[in-house]
Amino acid sequence: MANPLSPDRLAAALRAEGVRVVEHGSWRTHNRAGHGAWGPVHGVIIHHTVTSGTASSVDLCYDGYDELPGPLCHGVIAKDGTVHLISAGRANHAGSGDGDVLAAVIAEHRTPAPSADDTDGNARFYGFECINLGDGDDPWPAAQLDAIERASAAICRAFGWSAASVIGHKEWTATKIDPAGFSMSAMRDRISRRLGHTPDKPSPKPEFEPFPGAEFFRSAPRSPIVTAMGRRLVAEGCSAYADGPGPQWTRADRESFRRWQRHLGDAPAACDGWPGPRQWDALKVPKS
Repeated sequence: MANPLSPDRLAAALRAEGVRVVEHGSWRTHNRAGHGAWGPVHGVIIHHTVTSGTASSVDLCYDGYDELPGPLCHGVIAKDGTVHLISAGRANHAGSGDGDVLAAVIAEHRTPAPSADDTDGNARFYGFECINLGDGDDPWPAAQLDAIERASAAICRAFGWSAASVIGHKEWTATKIDPAGFSMSAMRDRISRRLGHTPDKPSPKPEFEPFPGAEFFRSAPRSPIVTAMGRRLVAEGCSAYADGPGPQWTRADRESFRRWQRHLGDAPAACDGWPGPRQWDALKVPKS
């Protein structure tokens, strides 16, 4: 018998699996208590939102709507892979489904095709809503699929479940089609491989601004990248600024970068003030 995780344990399990977590509102106490059981829990159901936009999708899943009050899941998985936690208790996400499917999930066997809707899934499953239009054409970015894998594995790891405990909404009830656009079988394979080893953290985000391309500077951009570059040039003693630096690319930026090129010992022909990838990387401009 698996009692649900406390809010602290749920958040910790996700983070230990390398999930980037945002705790939304009063998610720790935001639930459908009094409207049915919560637990024992036996698995995870993956959904798509049929929406676009992170903020509006999270708000919808948090608040729900007149016909279906929120929370509508436990976590919303954004396109960038961030998981927005909105509940740690009973949530209106699974609805009624097939008791034979639940029995197969508990036994960690392959699930049958759903037919009857005779069992309360909201009491038995964690649910993740993934931001996607659900039309089969809206892309599933690699970061989002990675987060689905990690979030599902985190729950499974916390309870000692296998990947067979993770199903799609369409595998719970024949009335749903989600998630559309990727294979749940392939996702379970990914989760299974992940559960075969200890959690690993995602690669850290780049510490420095990547080279934005030569044409970026020739277009006389107005960007915080230009400000960050200018501050690094000042720090390296290569300033030609009378004022600033600021976000608008100017002759002073080009002259300052020319001084940096000379500082690097580049050939005169290469000291034209227009940044190149090697010279840019050597400057180590912070992410802006």
